[in-house]
Amino acid sequence: MPYPHINPVFFEFGPLQFRWYGLMYLIGLTAAYFLIRRKAAAKGLSLTSDQIYDMVVFAAFGVFIGGRLGYTLFYNFSYYIEHPLKIFAVWEGGMSFHGGLIGTTIALVWFSKRRNLPVYTIADLAASVTPIGLGLGRLGNFINGELYGRPTDVDWCMVFPTGGPACRHPSQLYEAALEGVVLFTVLWLIDRRPTPPGTVFWSFITGYGISRLIVELFREPDQHMGFVLGPITMGQMLSAPMVLVGIFMLVWGYHKAGMKTVQRQPIQQ
Repeated sequence: MPYPHINPVFFEFGPLQFRWYGLMYLIGLTAAYFLIRRKAAAKGLSLTSDQIYDMVVFAAFGVFIGGRLGYTLFYNFSYYIEHPLKIFAVWEGGMSFHGGLIGTTIALVWFSKRRNLPVYTIADLAASVTPIGLGLGRLGNFINGELYGRPTDVDWCMVFPTGGPACRHPSQLYEAALEGVVLFTVLWLIDRRPTPPGTVFWSFITGYGISRLIVELFREPDQHMGFVLGPITMGQMLSAPMVLVGIFMLVWGYHKAGMKTVQRQPIQQ
């Protein structure tokens, strides 16, 4: 299947360039704002439009700062320790989802504490819409021709501009489907049912971890890193704990909810 060769820059104005990848982030954040407003209203949560806007802004800063620092620590620490000023050269690329997740979590906990809002309420709202940004971001990776898959002979393989002559898995599209469409649908179905606080958030953590573990089987490891432990990639090393912690916290959340239900039941004489 031929690679479509979409120009990563969709609009130029003098020296300014507007890229599809950045536009995907903007669309994702905008969609998150309106969906959170709708979800908050449907659930009867006392969140104002200004509070939701601030929440999205806090999350955006967490994504960009955490994502960049995560990339420098997890994927190219030796280079950035020798060239520390390059950490700020975000236009050269290099973002880590796992770093962005940590940064966003810290930012939203801080936001919740400052606004005196329940942490899990905010976490569940944010997690329920995050797959939209993830899916769009992977489409941006596909347009940029980056983070492509391993060589293969499947009928839908593609030759990427920077991937050499080998025909490769379009792993960005696999990620867009799993981390975006599938994960969003699963969280939407979970969110429709009464669940303990934090269920949507920990379901997102678990679901993303599983999705990433699967996709890493088809994705080409970073050239400067390769495999970090036998056939295991850095993405798998960082995602496996997400699945374990996520499952544990889901079980613990339902266990606590069950204990509270038992304690509220009247004692029969």
